[in-house]
Amino acid sequence: MKVIVSVFNNLYTDQRVEKVCKTLYDNGYEPVLIGCNWLGAPEMERPYKFFRIDLKSKILRFAYIEFQRKLYKELLKHADNKTILLANDLETLMPNYLISKKLKIPIIFDSHEIFTEMPTIQGRWVKHVWKKIEKTFVPKIKRMITASNSYANWFVKEYEINKPLVISNLPRKIEFTGTKENSKKVILYQGWLNYSRGIDKAILAMQSIENAELWIAGGGPMESEFWTLAKQSGTEDKVKFLGKLSPEELREITPKADVGLSIEENKGLSYYYSLPNKISDYIQSRVPVVVSNFPEMANIVKTFEVGEIIENHSPEHLAEKINLVLENGKAYYLHNLNVASDELCWENEEDKILKLFSDSRKELEHSH
Repeated sequence: MKVIVSVFNNLYTDQRVEKVCKTLYDNGYEPVLIGCNWLGAPEMERPYKFFRIDLKSKILRFAYIEFQRKLYKELLKHADNKTILLANDLETLMPNYLISKKLKIPIIFDSHEIFTEMPTIQGRWVKHVWKKIEKTFVPKIKRMITASNSYANWFVKEYEINKPLVISNLPRKIEFTGTKENSKKVILYQGWLNYSRGIDKAILAMQSIENAELWIAGGGPMESEFWTLAKQSGTEDKVKFLGKLSPEELREITPKADVGLSIEENKGLSYYYSLPNKISDYIQSRVPVVVSNFPEMANIVKTFEVGEIIENHSPEHLAEKINLVLENGKAYYLHNLNVASDELCWENEEDKILKLFSDSRKELEHSH
């Protein structure tokens, strides 16, 4: 059974899509993954078929339009009446929906975030465009997945739909080989270097943290500004920029940290309701965390007692919470991290995904 999976990115760092495709592939489906060359087309290997749509547009809003037009053509070329479509995020929904109607085949929609509540589009006219697409198509989707319970509840309230299936962004289990304390402590931020992620606050917090380094793993538009901030605040010898890392390199680095940060700022509901990948990545690597006081993140820290929750984003307050975790030490949290890592793993999400696809498959077999 063929599943065409489409997403607007270059596929390289999208761990969620990679895990879904692998789960399908391991269970006898035949995924065909379609991305695009926005922000490059790095070499990669996958056990299933994938390709990237070539975009000529250099401006994002034009790239979205070009992508949707070209994706429609590709779907038409690759889909037949024995295909299930999996559309990731709002950028792929319209072409997928139109093809699913045309060929009378099932569509599953996975909303990784609340696209219309992303910080980058607030207060801009493009928000109206995306909102219109969301309003038109989301209520028509019978099978929808989303990445957190809070997201699911938001969609229910906003569009009076049945509650989407929650598939959390959890990593696969990793082999835990024991923990060692660093003499010089390592504070880790992993992820995209953009505003609203609290990275600037972490850099300033280093002024009040002794005998430690802040490792920033990831690339992004704000990198040079964060460099400058580290220099200006006199913390440049305490801050290390590791650059963009592959998922494999990141898995090597994460267990070395003494504390992991997920300190997004509340710039739109999509952040506020999120449960970022990195939190469960830290937990799988048995690294305690310091997180924002957002519902999904705080819930994990309270449930499993694996770190601290910040009440605000002042660098002094942040430093205080980081220092608290560093003073406790990794061994202090180890038992709770072990319990949490057993529960918060991709293996526990797979059955839910497979059930959804098996339902779609049955529907397809009945209708044709």
